[in-house]
Amino acid sequence: MTKLLYRGHEYVQHKDPAAKQPVELTYRRKIYTSRKEQVAPKHPLLTYRGKSYTK
Repeated sequence: MTKLLYRGHEYVQHKDPAAKQPVELTYRRKIYTSRKEQVAPKHPLLTYRGKSYTK
């Protein structure tokens, strides 16, 4: 068992580490931006002290 440290306190983890293979994450800018645009409204109309503006 491995001793771990959390906020200055040592403890022993009571379960074995997972035997999963690591997954490599990738960043795909085109997909990320297109999905972000689908979720968010294009230009929301905002009002502050009676004045309207867009973000």
